[in-house]
Amino acid sequence: MGDPFDFDAKPDSYAVMGNPIAHSKSPQIHAAFARQTGQRIEYSAIQVDPGGFEQAVGNFFANGGMGLNVTVPFKQEAWKLVHEHGPEAERAGAVNTILCDSAGHFVGRNTDGIGLVRDILQNHRGKIEGQRILLVGAGGAARGVLQPLLAERPQRLVIANRSPDRAVVLAHDFADIHADSPLHGGGFPDLSGETFDLIINASAASLHGEVPPLPDDILVEGGWCYDMMYGNEPTPFVRWGTAHGAGISLDGLGMLVEQAAESFYLWRGVRPDTAPVIAEIRASLSKD
Repeated sequence: MGDPFDFDAKPDSYAVMGNPIAHSKSPQIHAAFARQTGQRIEYSAIQVDPGGFEQAVGNFFANGGMGLNVTVPFKQEAWKLVHEHGPEAERAGAVNTILCDSAGHFVGRNTDGIGLVRDILQNHRGKIEGQRILLVGAGGAARGVLQPLLAERPQRLVIANRSPDRAVVLAHDFADIHADSPLHGGGFPDLSGETFDLIINASAASLHGEVPPLPDDILVEGGWCYDMMYGNEPTPFVRWGTAHGAGISLDGLGMLVEQAAESFYLWRGVRPDTAPVIAEIRASLSKD
């Protein structure tokens, strides 16, 4: 990596690729990490047109790029493109972090679930082990966090989705991870009479100003709600949690910063302190 304080050298180049990408907070987050840890990097946001992802990745690394983040809609395509998968990426079927090894091979990792778990456990002193967890949604966002969630050994985990079949398939795909953490998938009507300690919204409902059709009595008193989306105002699901007696109702900004920190660590071998960066991004959101 060279001396981070050798100012004659060109900064190491990193980027995030997606579409759309203009709204991305990743450049601001990684710039903050670099300042804090004395790492000399430049990090940009690159919009990639559909069909152009493989070429864009090849061009980036051919021009001296050191590492990439990947966001919507290219995480599945990134999974197919890389030569080697980390264990969490192998299961997720999606890659959000690409490293290039000394032989020029692309290594794909997925830091989303690590970011979610770290935000809940470390930043908010929450609990996953022994808890009854409901994961709402059965798309790529849900798939990306399932293995790290199950690794914490919840009492049980239920996946609920508008299309029940997708939830059933997803549960089947991950059913072997921990036999002592039963995993079930189904539709929202199947939730009648159930209660959960932690409800995680991995659906895109908040992006559309909507809330998943959950029973009013599904959250235990003082239970937790976590929306993987975030915004400059509390999301609809965060508001739903507060209105339904949640002890804590969180958005996904902490997850965003934590997954970025894990990417930064994989690239640079240095783990940044996330708390001041979360505060900085939260403050910038309030000005947007």
